[in-house]
Amino acid sequence: MDLGLVSGFAVLGLLAFISITWSIQLTTAMVAAPIVASFMTNAFRTGIVAVAAVSLSALGGLWLDVPYTFDYWFRVAICSVLAGLAALSALLRDRREARLERMTVIAETAQRAVLRAMPSAIGAVGLAARYVSATAEALVGGDLYEVAATPYGVRVIVGDVRGKGLEAVQTAATVLGAFRAAAFSEPDPAALAKRIDETLSRMLDAEEFVTAIVGEFQGEVVTLANCGHHPPILVGADGAIEMDTGEPTVPLGLGSEPELSRHAWPAGARMLFFTDGLVEARDRTGSFFPLVSYADELGEGTVEEALDGLVAHLLAYAGQEMNDDMALVLAERSS
Repeated sequence: MDLGLVSGFAVLGLLAFISITWSIQLTTAMVAAPIVASFMTNAFRTGIVAVAAVSLSALGGLWLDVPYTFDYWFRVAICSVLAGLAALSALLRDRREARLERMTVIAETAQRAVLRAMPSAIGAVGLAARYVSATAEALVGGDLYEVAATPYGVRVIVGDVRGKGLEAVQTAATVLGAFRAAAFSEPDPAALAKRIDETLSRMLDAEEFVTAIVGEFQGEVVTLANCGHHPPILVGADGAIEMDTGEPTVPLGLGSEPELSRHAWPAGARMLFFTDGLVEARDRTGSFFPLVSYADELGEGTVEEALDGLVAHLLAYAGQEMNDDMALVLAERSS
């Protein structure tokens, strides 16, 4: 049973009971029922409650033995007009919600078209990815990730476009397109980042940019190029540590020229790449999500299970709502 419909008729029943029990004329007050219903249900059900309210308003004079004077019918007319406005309000809300739902579907479809499915493994590198959408107000953002098996090793990019909406998705698509085109020809992650930067600089406005980190897994070494992004987290035998990627350069699109940093990539180690939706999520007190408190758990279970656990911790911490989208990639050296 629809809660709005039940609530509307409950209010209507209560008003009728009060009117009959204490012989109180509540002709106009009956409109409270459709008003309550309009907040909680659709226009059709609100209309049902509105018709019932106007009917009781008109019939109230029978059990109260009140003469049907002009003043009485004027009160009924007021009830009718207000009940109609309640139904109209519910109808307008239904239409707004339908438009929002269509826009959300379009945005999510565009997002899925941009972010291809992450393979479970490429060679000796196990992989898992998650994309967590923000609240309805944000609709869709420009967080991005991609991986490619190249002659130089397994290359990955994780980034965050400044801004939200379909324009951000379009920028993310440009970044990923440039990555896919250049990942097989550029000699290292820094050169690859510069190539993407050159592509973006031709299309972005001066205030637009993309923070990103480009990584390359090759044997026992991982090479990183940081373009104004959060350093990844390495989870190994000694626990979880934040990688030292050196002084980050400006983001992509602003003339980025990152330096390379090389790190040991031991067997069994895992590395988490993430966007700022992870570390900028807040609880009810305004405190940021303490990634360091949960990072060690990323070494437990499969990479898929580890990411699911991290997302569950984050959503519980943020009260199941986020103010920014989040992209996660967890890589593991399996041998």
